[in-house]
Amino acid sequence: MSKQVAVILSGCGVQDGSEIYETTLTLLRLDQLGISYRCFAPDIAQHHVIDHRSGEVVEGEARNVLTESARLARGDITALDELDAEAFDAVILPGGFGAAKNLSNLAEAGSDMEPLESLVEALAPFHEARKPVGLMCIAPALVPKLLGPGIAVTVGHDPSVSGAISSMGGLHRSCGVEEIVVDFENRVVTTPAYMLATRISEAAAGIFKLVDRIDELMDL
Repeated sequence: MSKQVAVILSGCGVQDGSEIYETTLTLLRLDQLGISYRCFAPDIAQHHVIDHRSGEVVEGEARNVLTESARLARGDITALDELDAEAFDAVILPGGFGAAKNLSNLAEAGSDMEPLESLVEALAPFHEARKPVGLMCIAPALVPKLLGPGIAVTVGHDPSVSGAISSMGGLHRSCGVEEIVVDFENRVVTTPAYMLATRISEAAAGIFKLVDRIDELMDL
């Protein structure tokens, strides 16, 4: 039977949803390895909508995270509250500020952040069953509140985010854009991706390594 990986999205677009290149590279590498995947996203209102040309908030516009995430999944997506960890061998969260705005309130609350309750409920069974969890870009900052303290992760070298991770009880490890950090005990794999990447090829190197390591961990 083919390995099955759940991919959790947070919208569509780096400023207010899932980072498009990170998501696409993740899905590409899974497919190259012959791993089946299914995309999920919470059926909630977006925190806000950003005009990606100007970087400004679009006042008076509202969007739905699941509907926007469907753009990335070519319509083939399921609501997060329907994710059954027993049907999957691992889970991956691409980055983008949707992780800090829609999957949590990290962007506003910093180290006092709280993750979306449905995300906690979705990921807990993976962690409890020791199924691999991959996160990239800003998403690793959620780990202390999502999976518990003392788990080694990376967001690259960002001092403010790494400080917030430490304040929440996490362990931050500095890491280059093309590398990964693996917490073998907790089976968590992270990479900086566009926290550091200046080109898509740089992001791809780390993301491909992350997916490759998730593949290896699913065999252990």
